[in-house]
Amino acid sequence: MNFYKECASILARLEEKKGSIKSLVGTVPEKDRKRAAALVIETLKYQPILLEIIQASDIQQEERKFLRDRNLTVLLVHDLLFSKGIQMGDGPVKQAVLKHKTRLNAELIKRQVQRGLTTKTDLAQTTEITGSSTRRWVRINTLLVSEQDVIRTLCEGDGFREIPFTEKDSEITEKTFWRDPHIPSLCAFEPGVKLQSSRLFLEGKLILQDKASCFPAFILNPPAVSNTHVIDATAAPGNKTTHLSALMKGKGRITAFERDKKRFHTLEMMVKKAGATNVHAKNQDFLSVDPFDPDYANVTHILLDPSCSGSGIVNRLDYLVNPENDANESEETQDRLDKLAAFQLKILLHAMKFPALQRLVYSTCSIHEKENEQVVTNALKNQQALPQFSVANKSSVVPSWHRRGLHSNELGGWSNDPLKDFVQLKTFTETESFIRCLPGDGMNGFFVACIERRGPSLVSSKKLKRKTEDIDQDPEDSLTTHEDTPTKKKSKKRRKRQNTLD
Repeated sequence: MNFYKECASILARLEEKKGSIKSLVGTVPEKDRKRAAALVIETLKYQPILLEIIQASDIQQEERKFLRDRNLTVLLVHDLLFSKGIQMGDGPVKQAVLKHKTRLNAELIKRQVQRGLTTKTDLAQTTEITGSSTRRWVRINTLLVSEQDVIRTLCEGDGFREIPFTEKDSEITEKTFWRDPHIPSLCAFEPGVKLQSSRLFLEGKLILQDKASCFPAFILNPPAVSNTHVIDATAAPGNKTTHLSALMKGKGRITAFERDKKRFHTLEMMVKKAGATNVHAKNQDFLSVDPFDPDYANVTHILLDPSCSGSGIVNRLDYLVNPENDANESEETQDRLDKLAAFQLKILLHAMKFPALQRLVYSTCSIHEKENEQVVTNALKNQQALPQFSVANKSSVVPSWHRRGLHSNELGGWSNDPLKDFVQLKTFTETESFIRCLPGDGMNGFFVACIERRGPSLVSSKKLKRKTEDIDQDPEDSLTTHEDTPTKKKSKKRRKRQNTLD
């Protein structure tokens, strides 16, 4: 009984945003942790259907003396219907559930039939959630080898078999793989496959990279010509950077910024191993870069993947609880998200200052709309952006991908007045241009937005000078972030220049 009460307490604290699954399970006695983690996670997978069944059967009302705790009831009904039975000694609480076994099973079968499902396990949130850890994504590094050569080596030398694309993870076995239909040169294997010791991996010809993180470079799609100049603003560890290099066929120039020294060394090693010779790595904070420096006068494409909450990362397990709803976040979590969003907006606006910029991709490994749709919306509302920038058309943002951005009615934080919300995101069609991934899509949770310049680029010296003055007065300078504050020297220069303008 105590074990179920501990698990019920974990579910309650998860609802209250008082910890992650991992941290809360860590409070359980060590001998029970693995069992508790399994029960909590499995119950969360079936939670929506369990709540339906409990409500329809009216079990809590009829047994209110023993089943007052909703979370305890959910756990017990889960083990009755989806596991090997309730694993506790006989007593009034257990009997309060067992006496309704027939009714509970009937409600379960009813929902299974209504949904046209073959087995009761199909009622789990597998299509939306639990497929998250069922694939190992591997990108073929076309800088060093052709896709066909790798496929041949895998099939003829390593004993793998290529199968047609499938959404059913059960069809991916230990020695099978398929090629992704959305991202070229990307393959899906079963999660336990060991490729790190393979010759292809050791030689840099295979790169372990989640499908979601392949979207940004693919969507940015810079031209593979010698005069292309691209910036990867926050580049480490280098998967997206080397993906950009491969898409550009090693041509043009990629300037990759990473401010952290240790992560910068990781970036350098990754770039070298991948043979990305057109990448020029810089141990520098992107926010300290002058957009009007002559070295960056011809930057036309920027990939921006700033620091975020990481709420979409599968192995954190937290995506199982209210995956897209920010409304119930704790005050502490909301404060952190606010600070992250302020930083993300600041760095996005900074990227939009580059005078020759034509196309920018903003991405996060977060599932929170506050870090995603709202950041892009606020950037496009800024006077610096309008009317120059707008969201790219869906046709150039992987139109075949099914999960798109949330629109204003879903977010709730925007005005209902279309005149007040006159930005590029005011219609459902335009938010369809965003990409969203959830862990249940067989990858990490992710968000990608593509922004394009609609007006002329600022290339003449007069325009550059005038635009510099405009930006110095931009309200984004007042933003405070969790990790970036202007130095005193810069503040003095800004005040001096402001006085001159006045």
